[in-house]
Order: sequence, then structure tokens, then C-alpha cells
Amino acid sequence: MNHFTIGLIAAMPEEIKPLLRQVGPYRRERAGSFNIYRFPLANGEACLIESGMGAAKGAAATQALIDTACPSVIINFGFAGAVTAGPSVGDLVVANRLFFHQHRSFSEQYDLDQDLSELMELALAKGCRRKPFQVYSGAFITAGEIVVKGNLAAILPQGVANPVLDMETAAIAQVAAGVKIPIIAVRAISDAADEELDFSLEELTDNELNVRIGRVLWTVSRKPWIIPQLLRLAKNAKLAGENLAYGVQVVMQTVTAMEM
Repeated sequence: MNHFTIGLIAAMPEEIKPLLRQVGPYRRERAGSFNIYRFPLANGEACLIESGMGAAKGAAATQALIDTACPSVIINFGFAGAVTAGPSVGDLVVANRLFFHQHRSFSEQYDLDQDLSELMELALAKGCRRKPFQVYSGAFITAGEIVVKGNLAAILPQGVANPVLDMETAAIAQVAAGVKIPIIAVRAISDAADEELDFSLEELTDNELNVRIGRVLWTVSRKPWIIPQLLRLAKNAKLAGENLAYGVQVVMQTVTAMEM
């Protein structure tokens, strides 16, 4: 059995911590400006990099992961917002299509192995069948900002099923495809299609999309009506994080068994 490395990429600590709690002992390192976490697998190792939010950081983290760990496969995971009715908070979605979205236009990326994506969906559906959440396949739409999901739903390309919004996946896949590393993308729903966010990223983050507590407090002082939404989103994120951690382990076990 060959020794190999599974690479993992997630943007935020809230997405990463539940997985680290479940996988057991790990060691923390640095790769440039990024945090890296390594933990053992049955016949190899997993190397997880914390990218930060946004396409540029996702792409840079992917390159850093490739340079540091030479992974055989990359798993991108995190939270996402549902764009249309279907996936609910806590449900998992496996990417079967990828799009960049900017200025009301869509650019489809063809960097996914459809057979691999379908296999992962089936593995998750089987591995999570006793869990209180559903598994879907869907289109991941990578946007550079918080968008009004109702407006986005109205202009979706024809035939897009179970679309979800994220901020990194298409960029990560683009870098991985450039060096022919297969990518699997799975996300947990943290806000349902009928939940429109009453704030912008710019109100909570600095110019590099890092959340700053000072900006959060300032925004809350100006918009106190968003407090219930922030509390609800925090509760949703906790549920999504636990479900996602379980799902990512199912994906890792499946990939390990394949000896990619």
C-alpha cells in the first residue's frame, strides 16, 4: 500500500476546528502566511491548510499546499449558502459544477472529475445515511462578495441544480487542475435560500477579508437589528461544522480506500 497525502483546504477556523476535534492528534505548522495542520491516515497523512476567505487567498493557499505537501488529491470543504430551495441548514453538498460569479455574469470552470464527484456523493450518501442531514450534488458558485441570493437565483444559467454560494472553490480547483491534482469539493449549508444577509463583508472584514472584531462591533452598534441574525448564523455554523467534519472523514476514508 503506497504512502500518500490527502490535501485539505478550508477558509475559516470555524470550518476547521470541528474536524480537528474529531480526527484526534495533529500537529500545527506554518507554510508562509498560512496555518497548516497534519494528522495521520491509515496509509499516509492528511495536510490541512487554512486559506482565509476569498478567491485570491484560496488560490494562494492551494499553491502553498501543493508546494508543501505534494498531495495526491485535494479536498476543499467549508460552509456555503443555498441559493434555491432544496438543501437546508446542515445538509452537505458535493460539487458537480463550478462557476465564478462577478458583476451578474457566470464563468463555468471545467476542473472537476465528474466520475470522482459522483463517487463521493454516493459514498457520502451511504456513509451519512443514519445522520440527520441530507447529501446533495450541486453547482458551487464562487463569488467575491455577499450577494442577494434572490437576485442571483433569477439569473442562474439554465440547468443549474442545487446551487450554493462560496468564496474559494472555483479558484482552488483552477490551481489544482493546473498541476493535474484531482479535487473534491464538499460544503455544508450554513444559511438557507430564504435567509438573506443584512450586512456586507466590507462591514465585518478588513481589505484582505479578515474578520475584525472591531468592525463587527461597530457594525452591530449601527445595525442592532442584525444581532438575532448573527446569533442564528452562529448556531447554524456550529451544526454545519459538525456535519461537515463527519462528511469530510467519510470522503477521506473513501479516497484512502481508492489509493489514489
